Amino acid sequence: APDESNADMGRRHAEVALEVLQGEGFAQPNPRPMFPNPPGLLRLEPHSEGLRQRIWWGAGSDATARWAAEKGMNLMSSTLKDDESGEPFHVQQRKQIEVFREEWARHDHGFEPRVSVSRSILPIVTAQDRAYFLGQRDSHDQFGMIDETTRAVFGRSYTAEPQELVEELAKDTAVQAADTVLVTVPNQLGVDYNAHLMESLLTHVAPELGWR
Repeated sequence: APDESNADMGRRHAEVALEVLQGEGFAQPNPRPMFPNPPGLLRLEPHSEGLRQRIWWGAGSDATARWAAEKGMNLMSSTLKDDESGEPFHVQQRKQIEVFREEWARHDHGFEPRVSVSRSILPIVTAQDRAYFLGQRDSHDQFGMIDETTRAVFGRSYTAEPQELVEELAKDTAVQAADTVLVTVPNQLGVDYNAHLMESLLTHVAPELGWR
């Protein structure tokens, strides 16, 4: 549509995709098929039972989280969202999760949703870790304009020795409210180093927080 925003177009296309994933027929068959078609409209193939319940939507605002819940999608919230209150990032993100779950409860989608948040978590356990990351300046939330009309908040990174990470992450109310944490990694440092970071996280941090 001429006056449609990119976001509105994306949501409109998503609604069509969600309908198709239900498994109902929607496409006219080829009148001269190579192999016989079943009668009626054709569905998307291959069809996967339950795929519709495994669709996630990334929400950058409370309104989009509410829309995702209305449409029956799992919520993915990253390290960037609209600044809607001036509060710390984790507080705003927790409130976004609450908005999502409150809206979900108003509908009968037939399953419990999942909620994920993303975090940059860098355990400092070796001299190389210290050389790379100690002293970096993104240990606090950052607020700013990402376009002419949108003020956003970018969540802090967690960079510290394991015990300090455990204490800080335990205070992150959005992490506590979510059921899944997606960990971002510095991919430019290569596979081996990132495998080391993940091993440090899984060995020294995750067990203390009850993550599995």
